[in-house]
Amino acid sequence: MFSLSFQRIFPARVLLACCLLCLNFNARAKEGMHVPATLKSKEADMRAMGLEIPVEELFNEQGTGLNNAVVLFGKGCTGEIISSKGLVLTNHHCGYGTVQGLSSIDHDYFARGFWAMNREGELPCPGLTVTFVRGMENITARVLNGIDDTLNDIARNAIISKRIQSLEKAYAYTSGLDASIRPLYTGNQYYVFLTQTYKDIRLVAFPPNGIGVFGGDAENWMWPRHTGDFSMFRVYAGAGNKPADYAKDNKPYDAKEFFTINAGGYKEGDFTMVYGFPAVTDEYVTSSQVQQVQYISDPIRIAVRTQKLGIWNASMQQSRDVFLKYTSKRAGIANGWKKWQGEVKGLQVNNVTSKKLQYEQRFQQWAVAHDSAYPYAVGMPALIEAQTISIDSILKTDEYVREAVYGIELISQATATERLMQCFRTRMSAAALQDTLTKLVKNMGGFYKNYDAPTDEKVFAGLMQTYFAACPGWLPSYYRIEYQQHGSDFAQWAHAVYNTSLFTTQERLQKFAANATVSDSLRLLSDPAWQLYHSISVMRSNHITPALTHYSERMRYLNRLYMKAQMAQRNGADLYPDANFTLRLSYGKVKGIDPDGAAPYSYQTTLNEVVALDDSTSYEFKVPQKLKDLYAKKDYGHWAVNKTVPVAFITDNHTSGGNSGSPVLNAKGQLIGTNFDRVWEGTMSDLNFDPRLCRNISLDVRYTLFIIDKFGGAGWLLKEMKIVR
Repeated sequence: MFSLSFQRIFPARVLLACCLLCLNFNARAKEGMHVPATLKSKEADMRAMGLEIPVEELFNEQGTGLNNAVVLFGKGCTGEIISSKGLVLTNHHCGYGTVQGLSSIDHDYFARGFWAMNREGELPCPGLTVTFVRGMENITARVLNGIDDTLNDIARNAIISKRIQSLEKAYAYTSGLDASIRPLYTGNQYYVFLTQTYKDIRLVAFPPNGIGVFGGDAENWMWPRHTGDFSMFRVYAGAGNKPADYAKDNKPYDAKEFFTINAGGYKEGDFTMVYGFPAVTDEYVTSSQVQQVQYISDPIRIAVRTQKLGIWNASMQQSRDVFLKYTSKRAGIANGWKKWQGEVKGLQVNNVTSKKLQYEQRFQQWAVAHDSAYPYAVGMPALIEAQTISIDSILKTDEYVREAVYGIELISQATATERLMQCFRTRMSAAALQDTLTKLVKNMGGFYKNYDAPTDEKVFAGLMQTYFAACPGWLPSYYRIEYQQHGSDFAQWAHAVYNTSLFTTQERLQKFAANATVSDSLRLLSDPAWQLYHSISVMRSNHITPALTHYSERMRYLNRLYMKAQMAQRNGADLYPDANFTLRLSYGKVKGIDPDGAAPYSYQTTLNEVVALDDSTSYEFKVPQKLKDLYAKKDYGHWAVNKTVPVAFITDNHTSGGNSGSPVLNAKGQLIGTNFDRVWEGTMSDLNFDPRLCRNISLDVRYTLFIIDKFGGAGWLLKEMKIVR
C-alpha cells in the first residue's frame, strides 16, 4: 500500500518524488499479510531482509510446507505444532475460555495452573478444535469468469454463490478434505482453502494467572511487556491419523511437519516471520470510513465498556466465586476496550484521516486520467463519503444498543425464550412439555455457571442510564413506561426486573419447566427480561437494521469497485489482501520502540524486570512464590541468558487479532517465540500500518521452556520437542 504521508509528486519536483518513492518502498517493505501461495513473488525481498530458506519450505503445492504446522486454534486464535506427537503451543489467553470450563473452586487452574505429568493426565477439552490448512489455490478466473465488475451485488452474488457451492463440492470430493472458498481484495479475488479439523484436543499445560496474565490491563497492548502468555494442548487423532470425536483410545496426532525450536535467541535487526490467521483489517478504506471508527464506533465502545468493567472488577475483587465466573468474559471485553483506546490514539497521532485524504486526491487524479478504462473510479472516495455520513446517526444508536443494552447479560439470555416458546407451539402433552423444557433449561447450564445476577443487576442500572442519556429518541415505549413506573430510578427498575424474571437464575427456570402447562406460555411472554429483549429487538429490526443492511450492501459494492480501481492503479505494487481469518505470513525484523520518541526501549524484557514489578497487593502484578524462589536461587536450567531469562520481545511484523498464538520464526523457519500482542499506538495497523509505530509483541520461547521445565516441573514435554541453539 502506498504511503499516505506523501506530498504531491506532480510533476514539478521529479527528483524529490523519486526520493520519496524510494523511501516509501523501504519503509513499507514490512507491511503486509501475504497469502502463502504468493510468497514466491516476495522471495527476493525476504532474502534481502535476511531469509535463509527457500519460500517453498514455508508453503508448497506438494503439501510438505510448514503451513502444516500452523493451526487455527478454536475459532479465533492461531497455534503451532511443536512436536511429532501433536503438541500445540498457543497463547494463555487463547486457552482461557476452555480452561475456565475445566476449572472450579476445587480445581482452580487460574490460581494454581495445570501441568500434565504424562499423557494420561491430559484433560479433554469438549468443543475445542484445531484446523490445518493443507492447500490453497487461486480460482478467481473460475469464480468470476464472465461477470461484469459493475453488475449489482444481488445478481453478482447469486451467480458467485452457485459457482462456489459447486466448486467446494468438487474440491472436497477430489481432495478428501474440507474445502472453503473465500473472497480476497473485497471480492475481486477468490481462493479455495483445503483444510482438516481435529476435534479431540486435550489440555497439557497452563501456567497460573500470575504468569499467564501478569501485568493485566495495565500492560495489555503496551510495551514493555512481562506476560508469560502461553498454554499447551495436544491434538489426538483416530484411525489413520484422521480427525475423530473424542475417544479414550485415540492416539496423539502424528505430525509430519512441526516447528524446530531455536533456543539460541536473536538480536535486534534479525529477520523474523509471523505465520497465522489474522482476523480483520481494513487497510484500503477511505478517510470517511476511518473517521467513523475514530469518532463514533471506538469512542462509544470504550465508554460503555469502561463502565461495565468497573462494575465487574468491583464484584470480582469481592468474591473468588464471581472472579472465576467472570475472568474469561472480562478478559474478552477488556481486550477490545483497551485495543480501541490505542487505535484511536494511533489514528490521531499519525493523522491518518489527513493522509487518507491526500491519497484520495492522487487516486482521483489517476481515475480522471484513466476514465475510459475505469469510469466507475472517478469520484469514488467522495461517493463513499456521502454514504458514510448518511448512516452516522443510526450507526451511533446501534453501537449503544449492542454495547449497552445487549451488554446486559440478562437481556441477552432472554433470547432463550424463543426456544422455550417453540415447545408450547407444538401442542405436546403436559408430561412431554415439562420434559422437553427441563432438558432445554439444563442445556443453559453453561451460561449460569458463569453468571452472577447481583453483578448483572448493577450493570443493568448503569448501562440503562447510559443508553437513555445517549439515545433519547430511540427508546422503545416499553422502556419509557417501565422506567417511569419505577420512579424514574434505574436502580429501582433493575431491582424489580431481577427479583421477578425467570431468567435471573437457572433454579427459577427449572421450577417453571418442571410444572409448566400449556397456558404458562403467557408467563414467558410477560417476563420482564423477555419484554426488554423483545422490545429493543423489534425497534432495532424495524428501524435500525434495514438502514444498516442497505448501507452495508451499498458499501460492499462501492468498496469492491474502489479496491478494483486501486489494484489497477498500483498494478500490484505493495498490494496484499486484507485479513479475513485466512492463513497469512508477514515478515520484518526484531526492532525496539519508544512510542514517545525520547529514547529506544530495549527490544527485550527479562525475568529480572518481572520480579522487580512484584506487588503482593495487586492481582495484576503478583508474582507466584515459586517463580520468585527460582529467581532467588537463579535456578534457570538451560534457559539462562546473561544471568536471567528473556521474557518478551518486539518485532515490526504486521499482525492483527487472530495472530494471537502465531509462531514467530527466525530466518531458518525455526520457532523463537509466540506472538501475543501489539503495542498500543500501533493497534491502528488494522486501518493504517505505520512502520514507525507498529510493533508486534511476542513471548520468547526460552521463557516458555523455562516455565514448563523449572516452574511446572513438566520437563517430560521438552523431550518430545526438537530444540536447537
